[in-house]
This record gives sequence, structure tokens and C-alpha cells, in this order.
Amino acid sequence: MISLPVIFFVSLINHQVPLTEAVEPVDFEEYLITHPPIVESGPLRDLIEFPPDDIEVIYTPRECRTVVQAVPEEGDTDPHVRDCVRSYTEDWAIVNRKYHKLGTGFNPNALDKQKERQKGLPKQVFEADEMPESSSYQDDQRRSMSIDDTPRGSWACSIFDLKNSLPDALLPHLLDRAPNEEIDRHNEDQRKANRHRELFALHPALDEEEPIERHCVPEVPKEHFGQRLLVKCLSLKFEIEIEPIFASLALYDVKEKKKISENFFFDLNSEQTKAMLRPHIQTAAISTLARSAVFSITYPSQDVFLVIKLEKVLQQGDIGECAEPYMVFKESDAAKNKEKLEKLRSQSEQFCQRLGRYRMPFAWTAIHLMNIVNSAGSLERDTELEMKRKGSWSERRNSSIMGRRSLERTTSGDESCSLTGFRPATLTITNFFKQVLQFLDSFLADMRRPSSVLRRLRPITAQLKLDISPAPENPHYCLTPDLLQVKPYPDSRVRPTREILEFPARDVYVPNTTYRNLLYVNPQSLNFANRQGSARNITVKVQFMNGEDPNNAMPVIFGKSSCADFSKEAYTAVVYHNRSPDFHDEIKIKLPASLSDHHHILFTFYHVSCQQKQNTPLETPVGYTWIPMLQNGRLRTGHFCLPVSLEKPPQSYSVLSPDVPLPGMKWVDNHRGVFNVEVVAVSAIHTQDQYLDKFFALVHALDEHMFPVRIGDMRIMENSLEAELKSSIAALNSSQLEPVVRFLHLLLDKLVLLVVRPPVIAGQIVNLGQASFEVMASIVNRLHKYLDTSQDMHGRNSLLSSYIHYVFRLPSPGGLGGSVHYATMARSAVRPASLNLNRSRSLSNSNPDISGTPTSPDDEVRSIIGSKGLDRSNSWVHTMGCKSAPWGSSPGSAPETMQVLFHEELALQWVVSSGSVREGALQQAWFFFELMVKSIIHHLYFTDRLESPRKHRFPERFMDDITALVSTIAGDVVSRFQKDLELVERLNTSLAFFLNDLLSVMDRGFVFTLIRAYWKQVSTKLYTLQNPTLESLRLDFLRIVCSHEHYVTLNLPCSLLTPPASPSPSVSSATSQSSGFSTHVQDQKIANMFELSVPFREQHFLAGLVLSELSVILDPDNEGLVMFGLHKKVVSVVHNLLSSHDSDPRYADPEVKARVAMLYLPLIGIVMETLPQLHDFTGAPQGAAVGSSGEEAEGEGNSMISQTVAMAIAGTSTSSPMSRPSSFLLNSQASRQHGSFSAESSRSLLICLLWVLKNADELVLQKWFTDLSVSQLNRLLDLLYLCVSCFEYKGKKAFERMNSLTFKKSKDMKAKLEEAILGSIGARQEMVRRSRGHAFGSQENLRWRKDMTHWRQNSEKMDKTRAELEHEALIDGNLATEANLIILDTLEIIVQTVSVTESKESILGGVLKVLLHSMACNQSALYLQHCFATQRALVSKFPELLFEEETEQCADLCLRLLRSCSSSISTIRAHASASLYLLMRQNFEIGNNFARVKMQVTMSLSSLVGTSQNFNEEFLRRSLKTILTYAEEDLELRETTFPDQVQDLVFNLHMILSDTVKMKEHQEDPEMLIDLMYRIAKGYQTSPDLRLTWLQNMAGKHSERNNHAEAAQCLVHSAALVAEYLSMLEDRKYLPVGCVTFQNISSNVLEESAVSDDVVSPDEEGICSGKYFTEIGLVGLLEQAAASFSMAGMYEAVNEVYKVLIPIHEANRDAKKLATIHGKLQEAFGKIVHQDGKRMFGTYFRVGFYGSKFGDLDEQEFVYKEPAITKLAEISHRLEGFYGERFGEDQVEVIKDSNPVDKCKLDPNKAFIQITYVEPYFDTYEMKDRITYFDKNYNLRRFVYCTPFTLDGRAHGDLHEQFKRKTILTTSHAFPYIKTRINIIHKEEIISTPIEVAIEDMQKKTQELAFATHQDPADAKMLQMVLQGSVGTTVNQGPLEVAQVFLSEIPSDPKLYRHHNKLRLCFKDFTKRCEDALRKNKSLIGPDQKEYQRELERNYHRLKEALQPLINRKIPQLYKPVLQVNSHR
Repeated sequence: MISLPVIFFVSLINHQVPLTEAVEPVDFEEYLITHPPIVESGPLRDLIEFPPDDIEVIYTPRECRTVVQAVPEEGDTDPHVRDCVRSYTEDWAIVNRKYHKLGTGFNPNALDKQKERQKGLPKQVFEADEMPESSSYQDDQRRSMSIDDTPRGSWACSIFDLKNSLPDALLPHLLDRAPNEEIDRHNEDQRKANRHRELFALHPALDEEEPIERHCVPEVPKEHFGQRLLVKCLSLKFEIEIEPIFASLALYDVKEKKKISENFFFDLNSEQTKAMLRPHIQTAAISTLARSAVFSITYPSQDVFLVIKLEKVLQQGDIGECAEPYMVFKESDAAKNKEKLEKLRSQSEQFCQRLGRYRMPFAWTAIHLMNIVNSAGSLERDTELEMKRKGSWSERRNSSIMGRRSLERTTSGDESCSLTGFRPATLTITNFFKQVLQFLDSFLADMRRPSSVLRRLRPITAQLKLDISPAPENPHYCLTPDLLQVKPYPDSRVRPTREILEFPARDVYVPNTTYRNLLYVNPQSLNFANRQGSARNITVKVQFMNGEDPNNAMPVIFGKSSCADFSKEAYTAVVYHNRSPDFHDEIKIKLPASLSDHHHILFTFYHVSCQQKQNTPLETPVGYTWIPMLQNGRLRTGHFCLPVSLEKPPQSYSVLSPDVPLPGMKWVDNHRGVFNVEVVAVSAIHTQDQYLDKFFALVHALDEHMFPVRIGDMRIMENSLEAELKSSIAALNSSQLEPVVRFLHLLLDKLVLLVVRPPVIAGQIVNLGQASFEVMASIVNRLHKYLDTSQDMHGRNSLLSSYIHYVFRLPSPGGLGGSVHYATMARSAVRPASLNLNRSRSLSNSNPDISGTPTSPDDEVRSIIGSKGLDRSNSWVHTMGCKSAPWGSSPGSAPETMQVLFHEELALQWVVSSGSVREGALQQAWFFFELMVKSIIHHLYFTDRLESPRKHRFPERFMDDITALVSTIAGDVVSRFQKDLELVERLNTSLAFFLNDLLSVMDRGFVFTLIRAYWKQVSTKLYTLQNPTLESLRLDFLRIVCSHEHYVTLNLPCSLLTPPASPSPSVSSATSQSSGFSTHVQDQKIANMFELSVPFREQHFLAGLVLSELSVILDPDNEGLVMFGLHKKVVSVVHNLLSSHDSDPRYADPEVKARVAMLYLPLIGIVMETLPQLHDFTGAPQGAAVGSSGEEAEGEGNSMISQTVAMAIAGTSTSSPMSRPSSFLLNSQASRQHGSFSAESSRSLLICLLWVLKNADELVLQKWFTDLSVSQLNRLLDLLYLCVSCFEYKGKKAFERMNSLTFKKSKDMKAKLEEAILGSIGARQEMVRRSRGHAFGSQENLRWRKDMTHWRQNSEKMDKTRAELEHEALIDGNLATEANLIILDTLEIIVQTVSVTESKESILGGVLKVLLHSMACNQSALYLQHCFATQRALVSKFPELLFEEETEQCADLCLRLLRSCSSSISTIRAHASASLYLLMRQNFEIGNNFARVKMQVTMSLSSLVGTSQNFNEEFLRRSLKTILTYAEEDLELRETTFPDQVQDLVFNLHMILSDTVKMKEHQEDPEMLIDLMYRIAKGYQTSPDLRLTWLQNMAGKHSERNNHAEAAQCLVHSAALVAEYLSMLEDRKYLPVGCVTFQNISSNVLEESAVSDDVVSPDEEGICSGKYFTEIGLVGLLEQAAASFSMAGMYEAVNEVYKVLIPIHEANRDAKKLATIHGKLQEAFGKIVHQDGKRMFGTYFRVGFYGSKFGDLDEQEFVYKEPAITKLAEISHRLEGFYGERFGEDQVEVIKDSNPVDKCKLDPNKAFIQITYVEPYFDTYEMKDRITYFDKNYNLRRFVYCTPFTLDGRAHGDLHEQFKRKTILTTSHAFPYIKTRINIIHKEEIISTPIEVAIEDMQKKTQELAFATHQDPADAKMLQMVLQGSVGTTVNQGPLEVAQVFLSEIPSDPKLYRHHNKLRLCFKDFTKRCEDALRKNKSLIGPDQKEYQRELERNYHRLKEALQPLINRKIPQLYKPVLQVNSHR
């Protein structure tokens, strides 16, 4: 054991650094030296130090496209050419961090890679997946037996069934008595075998955008291509074939008015036609025989045309004449015109012979490219494009394409133009136009909208066949525009395909990577109108000369078709008889690499005589002009308008321009410009930018060191060179961006060179560091600003990052120029005393940092040491010297030189920069950081220091600069993040990447201090300003720094904090354990490992930071940072790290993983702290998902016992036998005021926790658990409980369901995500946004792009395939299994801890709780067998635990075991029955009987049976048989009563099982099912526990169906039952006196009274022992009843329930509960008031069943209670559908009327249902009490329905014959009851006569009027409706008719007098009400309804007049004087 250094204790005692601050990190390098590793070799040893081959510098040859490299043929004479060529050919210098891909940025558990890691997982078996789709056990033919009559099965038959069933396999050695240790060891071995190694491979990856720490390798710089198109020319055929025709293709962009490709010349003539030209054709080079070409289009648009031009041999006559035969003759008439054709052919032969060298334009046509591309998809393969006479484009089968496309163009701009994926098309072009001048611009524009111009043209018909297709990836046999062969080029003899050079329509910004040097000369027009003499058929001969002698013409002009590769001259085509011709020729020249002043282009103008005359020469020169190639050393290009000389130019003309008036020369038109020509260069040598040219020239002048220098038109002396150089560097800012980008690599190389080797000018060293730094910063910023599309998500421009990655290198000594005069200079070690940032900025010759002479000897020594070392290429030794010596006279002479180190200079310049320069550098800090890092690595590599100790690698001044730099940049982050968030985000990530890089090369302790410096600045700012943005920036920073591939090593995982556990060989684990951690030191240490103590954070610096952040952000009191998703962010940092460690091959060894897990031990404590905030996975919604897969078994998903109640009942948070508590926390409400985490974050956090628990050293965990207090351990158990729910298996069905739901969600999510990202969130997001606009046509598939497409595809194909779903379920199953096994492992460790300390018995209950909870969830067979093994071990170690303390748990365990005994999977059954048998056995051994287990098992079975829908009695029967078998084979207990007791129990269980068979049958019929449960419960009248269980089951069923009122009734009955038994047990005044107390809640409750004789007394063992039979249980049931009533909206009943509860709480002085209750009461009464008039409780229907098919339902009548507003049609449809399914649709009929049913008249083979709507019925006296709506809808036993009839049997008749029958029904119990249908026990009928019916009607009408009139607020519509019905004239059987029928005469029958009078009074009242209503209406209406009101009033008056006489007629008999009446007596 190495003793701990004392410092730790001092630091512990002295100070505790708060978590928000960073501690002082350990000095890493020092630590490694002072603590040699304990282990010699092996994986653990590798954790200690970085691997020796960590970083390498690799030189890789660059990929060359062509077979031979493109280099100039003449060799490199010119230094600039040499530099360029070197820049295009040298190897890439790549720094490779060998292990970089193991950092978290490349975590293989990311979404895309994870699939790989999941191969070969075992399939876990889950019962949930094995379940059949529906209960397929239903046997339709089974008759439903009457439930009441069957006895409870005969024992005999039931036992017979059982005896005959087969048991499951018995577990071997189950009954052996083995010591507990051995059992534990055996269980552990079993558990640990075949475990999945990587937890994170099973956890779905976090759905993040690109991880911020991923730095992708930039793309290799390569030649730019746009979208590539392959055009194959197949054939060209005219109507007549008389002469050779030459064709060329090129692309034009009409909008840009620009030719966008060079010409492709091809020749489709037949061999015999070609032969006509024999004298003029040299042998054709194969390159000129190409017939297919690859075009590149960078900016495809609707404006691109493929233009085909045809030329023929020059002949006499203008184009019209020459084209005529082609238009006149038809191929079909060839025989007819034979002679004419012969004549034409012979003419042609003559012309070919004589004029074969000249051409004339013949015809052209154009193809609108996008048409082809867009229609190629839709048209058939052989698209025919014809140009008909009317000139419109039409393809057959799709003539509207033009219009449609142009329409599309206007709407969608260029986006629709992609050339990548269209179907290849073959075109036949049939129309050509003869070539007219100026054709292109105007005509191409016309091609798009066929206009009159083209219509007027007469076409030449021909057939040109082309194939157009997207170019393949790398086509074979291609030649570049420079005629180099492109790989692969298998055979040189094959006809090649030509790559055609693009002239992009707009600038393209790509650096040159290959040598290319071409010149295109385009003669445009000539004006010889004013030239005397004959000059008509003019051709221009173009030559490229390197001298003035005619022999100096160079063979550099590319040939066209069927000719040599290169020729010395080219002729333009002749326009016949035109003195001012336009030319359309393009002459392509291969420029020599080095040009001199003698190189020029010579133009000679000839007149060609077409007619053969005597002694006229074929061609006569008529003029000369030329263009010198260089002007002041720069290439001349552009438009020229040149004068033409009439005679040969004089000697040495070529150095002057023809504009110069040479003496004695004759010029055409007085030396005016008459010849227009354009010269274009495509060159990787000539920048064509004056500023760049000047800069390069000056740099080369330094190389040459010859003065004076001529640059451009200046001569520069040596003394002015410095100023010129500096100004030319500064002027680089003015250069064009495009050339800067093209020469980017060379430019940056030169700037670096000037920094590294300051030149010596006039004996002075010139320091150009500052100038170079400034210009670099500005160039980099320009690139960023203008090329923002080519950036990655960190805002790094791809051109720059690829420069750094591939191109940048330190110039090797002896470097770039042969004899360069560069300084041999020392940078003295004297620095300004203070490293303040306002350091002296006078950086010129007098810079204090750069002096010619060392200041003191030891400085000299120091600087020699500082930069000593051998270079790999030559063995120079840098020594000091200040004389300038030429470089490289010979390496051996070791000239005294020293070069500045680039990174040191860069750091210095950056630190001292200020103002806009500093700002510029900050904007693109990443660039300078990465340059610096690469420079550092190169320097270390070349001086062989990558192995040297890190402390001595760099001079101190450099370290100081870096410190200053980091600290100022951190300052910028902190001070500017609110203003320039975008900049700061970039700066922050750049800084983090920089430090990450430095960790690989610098002193790591030093880098830690830099990190700490950053941390401090941020912390200080956060202290004053709680800002989530800043915190988020720090998290990004941390995440990037920690993504280092050696992160684990950086944390010193083997440092001394670790306890002396097994890994240290010195102490065996046994002794270390026995020492029991006695000493204080060791206790201190174990705590240090698990807490974020100062020693922990010092030693494990980075892990300490990560965990501190986690702890601080998750801290519930840290409200400020909760918002803005920091939770998710910080959790994903940890998740990402662990997930990355998990899959890291270096840590695969378990011992190593344990070390890695050590770094995260504090995570356990942190997560325990956050427990209250975690997402509650145990809640019901989860369960609901589960339910569908067979889990409703115990009503688990939707537990009926709400959490608070469950807790109240148990007094703890244990789960009830029926349900999982819906929350797992003791004080769930109290602690949740804080924002809780999202499910996703919680899940991530928990998987991290499980990873630590899985991989940490068990002994260490155990020692820590020993130190934890009971409450902490309980908290840990709560956490494990939550984990069980969190990782519960969802089941395949759930995946299928989710699958159908996800799409919509995912789309929303995507939108949200994008919105968030595109919102104002800052730079990284800005990047994401930009990267989605493509860089110019480039095909970079940015990840976002992919996403976009991937979401898009989803919309078409959303559903995952079967296989994917299977795979998801497979992974989820494995995750659930592994997670639960980890939890099980941890529980075992906790149990061992408890066994050791023996003081924590209370913990065991918690352990049991977690175990039970895990059994309750969906688990795999594999997990369950380990779980049961652990449970058996637990029970055997602590038997009294279950049977005496945790009786609740015992009940629960019985339920879980039984549930598993009925599993469909045999292994689960085998283990469950074994556990159950041992449980009975242990209970028996404690007290010689096992009444407790018996009781619990019986109750559990009832509860199982009652609630599980897919419960298979067959499986349970087998388990029962297995238990019997164990009992028979158990030798030890054979002599006791135990086997008999077991047998009794099993038989009893079997009986209960048989009951369930019946329930199965009615599974689908809710009413029947509830009836059945009701009867089973009735059957248990004598066994209160079981009756209670069944009442609970019913409550569960009801709440499932949302019958809350019924559920509440069940709970009230349960409470009444409990109250009965409690009052027997003890007499407490405040408790309810049995059922009587509950009468007010429901009159039905009395049936619970325990009055019968056979009632058991509650004191018996095992009776009334359930948790409900206690005061707390009673309270729980009542609270729950109140909750259900409240859900049912029956608030008055809530009040009644609380009346029973309040006295109990008052007696217990429980103010808190009382407060809650009164709050709830206030709420209830508030709702009554608030919902007045809006409450609805139920709708009632009478349902009668008729027909023997119904079995025991036949002739039964019920009242059904349905949800409020159920229509008759709905219930009728439901019942008809249900029974139709059961008996067959044709077998069921619904009787449509409500008349009494005559059974005899019905078809005996059918089932009839009669359904009638009924309303509650109250006698008049009842109405006094039933005042409110609630009164009228509660405790209902009587219902009424009315049937209209007439005496002659019809239902309806006239008013005077219309009778009505009221039927009043009475039910056996009052509604609401514990079921929703109740039998009708009594019926009576009342018949109303017609006049009584009329009275009722009128009363109803009057009421309606009164209501509408007095309604508040008034409702005009309603009022008018009622009025219209009352006074409207049209109303049939309206009031008037009633009055006329019944009141017109006095009835003859005195019995009717009273009715007559009553009706008369009704009418009186009625007219009065009408009047009120009219008056009211008048006040409500607007002016628009005035007329309507008048109409109503008129109608009313008419009605009143008509009624007047009828109303006033009294029946005299009724109004006799009172006295008389007396006297009659």
C-alpha cells in the first residue's frame, strides 16, 4: 500500500471548494513521475499513460485522377511555376491522432452505428408477447348456465381434474438444506453468466443533432466538378449524303448570355465520305475521334441549352445556296433525283480537294437541356424531339411540356434543376437551321418561347441521334481537357470519351489542385469595309509563336475532330463574300508553363478564292496583327480590339503591342481597331490578379536576391523592398476573392514562410509576422463571409479546414527556394516585463522581441537549448548567428541559422494584436488554433520530441502566450455572449477544441490550469448573472474537452483515491475486507470516492468537472438554470461519456471497466439527490401501455387505489396486493414543487446510474453501502424501484401501436426541432441552417440534408417493417432484462451489506418492495428465474421478515407468485411454484401452520381471477399440480400435517379456478361479467376478506369502463364491510357503527351488515387480516370512494362520505388531513354551484330479454344505466351488435315498440330484445324532498315510460281518441349500485284519458313558455321558437285545435267536469304566458325583426279571439254557492 500524501488531509481540513468552482488540478506530469504504476503491463497499465504511438505525422501521396500527373513538359524553370507545381503535387501532410475515433465524438452507440453492435442478441421470452391476440378460449357453443343454481362445483370432479393434470418440471435441489452463503454464490454465478457486456448498446441512442464534439475530417481538396452529364453522339444523317459534315457541341446559358463549356468536336461521317478530304487530313489522333463527352454544370438552370453546330467544307456560294439541296431533296426520292445528286457529289469532291483546309458554317440547332432531364423521367425511353415547321418544341406524347416546364420555372426558380438522377434519354433531333449571323443570343432566347422568328425559318431536316444520361461515377476511357488519361484507362486503343472543360456561369470558389494552363482565343469580328482591295472570303490563321521567325509557331493548338492532337495553326470558318465577318470559332491553346517576352499570338488574315481561276493563289494574305502574351510580366487576357497591319510586321515587333504606331507601317483604316478578339485563360499558374501577381513576384524576388527587381512597370531597389513587400501584403485584401481561393494553398504557404523565416533585406532582418498575421486574418474572414455555404456546424470553412488538415506544414529548413536569403535570426528571451496585453506594438526592425544580437550569454544558451534538435531531412543544428548567410550552401557546413517557430510567432502576434485585427482573428479563432496545433505537432515530430517529457517541450514564453491567449478569449466569451452569441458560440467551441488538442501534446497539468482559468471566468460571471446561455456554453466547452480520446487516462483512474481493493496485488481482497475499513483514513477515502470531495475533484479533474456540473444543474434549488433545457444537455454529456466508455475496446476488460466506473461513483449520490425531480415512470400512463399486453391482470396499469390512498392505507409507500402504487415516493407531493425532468432526461440519467452500478467494483459498493444511513439506503432503493419501471419492457404490441402514432409526432418534433434550431439560438444553429442551402452544386451530404430526406421518405413510407419492429422489441427486451439484472445485483449487494451490519433490518422491506415491483412489471423469463432465486434466498435468510413485519409484502408476494404460476412460459411457472411452495413451507416451519400464506394465496387468486382478462386456468392448474408434487416429495415434512394442509389449500384454489371458467365466458359482456362477480362476491358473504377482494375487483372493472359512480359504490360497500368488522373488534366512538352509518350515502349498503349466524369472528388467525381491516384501511377506502364520486360528478355524495371521515380525523387530531378534506369539500360545493344546470348523470333504459337462447336471462327485465346522453339507437346498436356476434346476426331481433310482449307470438329459435327509454318516477310527495338535479338522479328505484295508444289498437289517433299508458317499474336496488343493471321486481300501469293527455300537454307548453320568458340571460332564438310553436297559425294539433276539441261544449259525463275546468284554467294561464313572452320578445328584437314581431302579435290576437268564448265558459255545476253545498248536507 502506498501511503497517501499528507497534502490531501490538509486540503480536506482547510477548505471545501464549492461545486460551482473548479479546484486546483493535480500536476499531471509530476503525478505520473512520482507514482509509478503498480501493474507492469496489460490493459490496466494502458490506463495510466497515453500510448506511445498516439500521434503520428503521415505523408500520404495525393490521389491523382489521371494516369500520369499533370506537370509542365518543359520542367520548372520559373520559381513561381515551380512553387505552383509543387503545391499541386506534393504529398498531403496529415497529423493523425491514432485513437481519435475512440473519443466520444465518434461514439459507436450513435443511432447509425448502433445496429452493428446489436447483432447476435439472444431473444428474451416475455409472457406479454406470447399472449394470444384476444381471448381465444371462448367457445361460442357454450350455453350460459344459470349462475345462481350451480353449486360451487363438486369436490370430487374438481379433484379428479387436478389429479389428471401434468406438473411442470421440478427444480433440482430445491428442498436440500444448503448454507445461505452457498446459495448466494450459486445464484450469483448463475446471474453473472452470459450477461450482455455493453449496456449502452441496448439503450436507444439519444436523438441529438450532430454531436458538438465531433470534428469531422475535412474533405480532401480536389478538382471541382459540377453535375456531370454524359452525351453520346450516335449518328447524323441528312436526306442526301454528298459531303463530309463536322459537328461540335457546347453548352450555353441564355440568362447569363454566356457559353458555359468549351467546344466538343465530333465527326460522324462515314469512312468513304471522309476519304473525300484525304489530301488535307493528317493521321487522326485517337483523342480526336471521340464521340462522347462529359459536360460539367455547376449551376444547372432552366436557361441551359446544348447547342449543336455543323460546319462543312468551304464552297462557292453563300449559305442559302449551299443549304438549298438539303432542304429540297428527300431521301425517299433518291432514285428520282439520281443524276442531280451525282452532280452535287462531284461538285463537293472538287471543293474538298481544293478547299479542304477551310470550313464554312452550315447549320445549328439547340436542345433545351432541362426539358430532357425533366421529361426523361416521364417519357418513354426513346424521346423524339422534333422541330416542326411552326418551330415549337414538341415531343410526341407530351406536347405541352414546354408550357408546363416554363411555368414550373417561374414558380420554382433553379431548385428544380438537378441533373443527378434523371433517366437516360435518347433524342432524335430532326430540325436544323442554316447558320445566320448573330444567331445565338437572340435565337436561343427564342428557343424558350417559340416565336415568330423561328417560325419563319425554314428548317433543314436531318436526323441526329444523341444519348444523354447522368455521367457515371468514374467512366472508363476518359480524357481530361488537357488530353490526359483519367483512371481507369484499361486500353489506349479504345475510342475515348472527352471531359469538356466548364466555363462556370458564375464564380466557383475551389482551390487549384492540379496543373492546368490553357488559353482560349475567340476571334469575334473583323471590319474590312474600309480596306481597299479584294478581301471577301476571309479566314484568320491563328498561331502561337515563341519568336518572330515563321518556324517559331509552336504545336500547341488543340486539334478538332479527326486530326492530329496538336497543330501549329488554326483557321477560322469562312463566311462567303463578307467583308465584315463575325466569327464563332474557339481556338484552344496549351500554354507553355514559363512565358517569355517573345511569346505572342499571331493572327494572319487571308482572302480565300473559292473559284478556280488561272494563276490566282488559293489564299492571299490581307492583314496581320498580334497579341504579346506578357505585359509587365503578367499574362494578357480579356477583350482586345486590334488594329490590323497591311504588311508583315517588322523585326522584334512581338515585344510591342500592335496599338503602338510602329514607324513606316501601313494599317487598315488608319490604325483603328478593326479586329475584335477575346482571350481567356484557364490557368493554375497565372493568377490573373494584379495584387496576387505582385505579392508572388516580390516573394520570388527575395529568393532570387538580384537587385534592382523589375516588377510590373516598377523597378524596385533593395532599400525600398521592405516597404513594397509590406504594402503588397496589405494589398492582398484588395484582390478578387476568386483568384485568392484558387491560389489559397500557395498564398497561405508563402505567408507562413515569411513568418517562419523572416527575410534579410539590406542586411536587416525584417519581421513580417504581424503583417502576415493581419492579412491571414482578413483573408480567412473574407472566405467565411462570402462562402458561408461551405461551412461545417462549427462554422469552419471547408476550404480552410482542408488546407490545415492536408496542406499546411512547417517549411523544412532549406525549404522552398534554392538559395533564399532568409534571416538567421534569434528571438531573444527578453520579453517586456509585464505580459500585459497592451504590449509594445512597434513591430518593425526595432521590435524589442526581435533583435540582431543576443542580450546576454545565458539567453543565448537558453535559446539554443530551446530550439535545438535534429531535423529529419538534414542534420542541421540550429545555432545562433546574426549574419546573413545564404541558405543551404551545404548541409554539412551547418550554417548558423535559426528559424522562428510558427506557433510561437502566431501566439505572440495574436496576444499582442488589437482592434480590428484581433476582432478578425477572434471571428475565425478556430483557424489560428488549428494552425497552431498542427505547427506544434509538426515541430515536435520533426525534432523527435513527441516522446520527450512534456514539461520540457516548450519554452516558457510560449506557455505564457498561450495562457494569456486562453484567458483573454475566455474573457471574450464571458463578456460578449449576450451581444454576439453567434461569434461567442464559435469562439467557445474553438477554444475547447484547442485545449482538447493541447492535451495530446502539452503538459497536461498546464492545460488543466487553462481549463480552470476558463472555468473561473465563467463561474465569476455566473455568480453575478444567472444566465442559462452562458452555462450552456460552458457545457459545450466541457463536452468538447472531455471528448478527448484519452479522457479516462487524463482522470488518473488508478490514482490513490481508490481503496485497496483487489486490483492492488499487495493486499489480497480477503484481508482488506477483514480489516473492515477500520482506520479513519480509509473511511475518509471510501467517502471521497463517492462524493465530489476536493481530493476526488483534484485527482479526477475532468470527471470532477463533469459531475460537479451535473450536480449543480440538477440541484433542485438551482431554479435559475432549470429552464432552457440544461438538464437534458448536462445529462447527455454524462450519457455520452459513459456510452462511449462502454463500447471502447480499450476498456473491455471488466477490471479496467471497474476502474473507469470509479470515476463516476459520485453519480450514484447525485442521482439519489435528484430522485424527487425525476420523471415518475411508475405512473398509470405507463401501465396503460402495459395493460394491453396482458398486464391488466392485477388492474395494475390503472390502479384503483390512488397513490395517496395507497400510502395512507399502508402507512408507507408499499404497493397494495392489487396495484402498483402510482407513485414511488413517500412524500411524492411534497418534494415535487421543483420542475421535474422530462422522461427522456430521466431515462438517460438512470441508464448512466445502472452503468455505474453494473461496472463498479462490488466490494467498493458494499463498503460504501455500509456507511450509508438507513434513509439514504432507502432512497437508493426508491431509485432502483423507479429504474424497474423506467426500463420496463413495452411489448411488441406497444411497438406496433407506437409505430402508427410516431409519424405525426415525429413530424411535429422535426418541425419543432428545426424551429428551435433556426430560431435565434446562435451560431451553431446558423450553421445548421446554412449547411442546408447547398454549396455551389456540391453534393456534400450534410447530415441535415440527409435528415431532411429521411423525414421526407418517412411521409411516404412511415410504417416500419415487421423486421424493424421485431428488432426494436428484441433490443428493448434485452435492455429490460439487463437493467433488471443490474438492479438485482445491486439488491444482493445491499442485502449482504445488511447482513454484515445487522442493524438495518428496516432496509429489507425496501429491498423486498423493489423485488416485488420488478415481478409486477413485464419481465423476461430469464430475469424472473433469477428474481425468484433471489426472493427464495431472501425469505430463507430472513423468514420472520415476511411473516411478522412486512405482512403487506407477504400478501403482495403471494399475488405475484400466483400471477407467475399462471404464466404461459413453463420456466417461469416452474420457478414461481417452487417459490410458492417454499413460502408455505417456511411459514409452516415458523408456527406449524401456514394460515397466513393460505389466506393471502386464496385472496390473491380471487383477485387475479377477477381482474385478469387473459388468464389461463390450464397453466395455473399445472402449477398447482407442481406444488402438490413438491409436497408429496418433501421427505422432511412427510410426518407433519403440512402435506394435508397443502392439499386442502390446493383443492380450494382449484375450486376458485373453476368459477373463473364461467367468467371467461362472459368476458365480453360487461353487464354479465359484473353480475357474475357480484354473485361470486355474494358467495363469499361469510369470508369478509374475499368478499372485499371481489368488491375491489368490481370496482376495478367499473373504473376501467369509466363507471365512476358504480366504482364509488363498490368502495362504499367495501368500507361498510370493513366498518362492520371493526366495530366488532373494538368500540371506538368516532368510528362508523357498521353499515348503518353509510345509509345516507346509499340505501343499498345495509346488505353488508354481518347479521347472519355463520359470520366468522374477526379474531381468528388469517381472518380480516388484510390491510384494509384497520382504521387506516377504512380511511383509505373512503378517500378513494370520495375521489370516485368526485370523478362521477356526484359532489353531494362526496360530502356524505367526508361526513363519515371527518370524525375519524378529528379524533386523530389530524389537521393536515382535515385541511385537505375541507379543501376538497369547498371544491365539491363550488362545482355544484358552478355546474348548476349543466350536470348529467345517466340515462336509463328498460331492457327485456326474450328467447331460450339467452339461457338464464330469458324473460328477465332489467333497468340499464347508461352514460348521460346515450341515445336509444346507441344502446340498441350495442346490444344488438353484441348478441348478434354471439348468436349470429340473423338470430337477434330488437322489438321496436314498448308494448307488452307476448312470448307465444315470438319465433322460439330467435333471441328478442326489447329496449325502452325510461325516466325516473317520483310521487308528488317525493318531489318535496327531491329538489335539486342531484336529488332527482340519486337513489332511484322507480322509473316510468309512456306508451300512446287508441282504443282500436293504433298507436296514434285524433286528439279526442288519444290515450296514454304510463308504466312504472320498481328495481330491486337503488341506482347507482355496485352494478349498472338491476332487475325489475315490480310493474304497475296508469292510463290517462285523452283530456288528461291534453292537460299534460298544455301544462308542458305553458312551462316551456314561462321558462323561455324568464330565462336569464335571455335567449331570443329559444323564445321565438317556443312562441312560434304556441301562436303560429300553421301548427297542426296546436293549442287552438285542443281547445276546440275539448272545450267547445260542456262534457256530458260529470266525471269529466273537473278535467274540463282544469284544461280551461290551463288555457287561461297559457294566453297570459303568451302575452308575457311577446312583450319580452319585443324588448329583445332588432329593427330587422319588427315585421316578424307584428306578425306574431297578429297571430296572438287571432288566437286569443278564437279562445275567448271557450275560456270564459264555466261549468255552472262546479260554481254553485258554497252555502248551498252545506245545506245539502
